[in-house]
Amino acid sequence: MTGLTEILFIAILALDLFLAAASRLLHCIRLVALQGFLVGILPLAVWEWSSLPHGELAAAAIVNVGIKAFVLPGLLARTMRSAHVCRELEPLVGYPLSVLIALLIMGGTFFFCRGLELTAHSVSLLSVPVAFATVLIGLFLIVARRKAITQTIGFLVFENGITVFGSGMTLEYGLVVELGILLDVLVLVFIMGIAVFQISREFEHIDSDRLNKLGDWGSAAKSPPGKEADR
Repeated sequence: MTGLTEILFIAILALDLFLAAASRLLHCIRLVALQGFLVGILPLAVWEWSSLPHGELAAAAIVNVGIKAFVLPGLLARTMRSAHVCRELEPLVGYPLSVLIALLIMGGTFFFCRGLELTAHSVSLLSVPVAFATVLIGLFLIVARRKAITQTIGFLVFENGITVFGSGMTLEYGLVVELGILLDVLVLVFIMGIAVFQISREFEHIDSDRLNKLGDWGSAAKSPPGKEADR
């Protein structure tokens, strides 16, 4: 199972890089769905199959796969169609530079984790650097993208990194913590879907940075001569 575990870690890391380079929202949703599937089955891959598996481990894996690979991507795809948007055209950080930054993040995390003594708890030498790289790339996507849907995808990548760390380090209460975080993320994506739909209906765009330019229309309007503007 060690070889399968390392393959999963490498695939998760590769998906981080693909997400940094992707501009089409549907493609990003499919990538994060695939990453969620790999993260969901990761606890089963690191399990010692010499003994019988616990039922709660299999149940947690099913819940993780169902929510990360189907429910959350489905909500995001529905929100994308409702908002009538299909591509991130003008990100704050361009895609070639995003790929370069993602590669630097990966290299930096591997260099930083090289001196950490975590072999007693880690299932693989790749678990900690892959988890840290996924968390940081998720945060980078939140900051470097304009559209709320892409920022939500970045948050899902961030949560996947936390799950990778819990599974890779075989924390005692890792599954309980991950399911709690997963419930929070589910609620967040549901609320974000409603917010994105309302924003696109009212303002005809979902660029979150443009919301910073909103002001009080009443204060901006000029008062008629000799009269105060109604408040």
